[in-house]
Amino acid sequence: MIDLGYLTAFMVGLLGGVHCVGMCGGIVGALTFGLSGQQGADIGAMLPFQMAYNLGRITSYVTAGAIMGALGMLIAELAPVYYAQRALLVASGVFMILLGLYLSGWWMVLTRLEAAGAGLWRRIEPFSRRLIPVRTLGQALLVGLIWGWIPCGLVYSMLVTAVSSGSALKGALLMFAFALGTLPTLMTIGVLAGATARLARSPVLRKVAGALVILFGIYTLLRAV
Repeated sequence: MIDLGYLTAFMVGLLGGVHCVGMCGGIVGALTFGLSGQQGADIGAMLPFQMAYNLGRITSYVTAGAIMGALGMLIAELAPVYYAQRALLVASGVFMILLGLYLSGWWMVLTRLEAAGAGLWRRIEPFSRRLIPVRTLGQALLVGLIWGWIPCGLVYSMLVTAVSSGSALKGALLMFAFALGTLPTLMTIGVLAGATARLARSPVLRKVAGALVILFGIYTLLRAV
């Protein structure tokens, strides 16, 4: 039976695709157009590169999820398990509601969280420049690994949820489910850079996606009580 937490993470990733277009659409487009003539013109030749980018990105998400899940396990050991789990679930639900407000454009409070992660990104980002333009699948994988650490309110909100999972394995699986949800949008942008971006920037679509994520957050708070 699918754990509803993983299903929720997948749906948040899928609905968060409207944010991925704005946050990562330019990166995906640049990587796509930076491929050599044959690789960039032929979808069959381009697809392995898109898969390598996203495999690297997903690997970074899963690694971060394992770290945050282990942190949650440590918190649970330092406090009574019952109260620790409830507190972490409340934090997860609150951040999911903030994420919904962020996706919809109603309240952009999570941009402060992105700013907090900018320091780490400034140290990592220079390594990606040495790998561009991408010419091999190995380079594409490494670029994807670096891409996964871009400051992103969507990812950070899910990492808070990974803390509430209470174990490194569950945190990793939660982020894997989330990453799978983001995959359709980012793969489509990579192959069809342009048409998908225009659709996902629709204000109506962003508000609907944000409202649904807010409902997921409310559901998580209800689980906590």
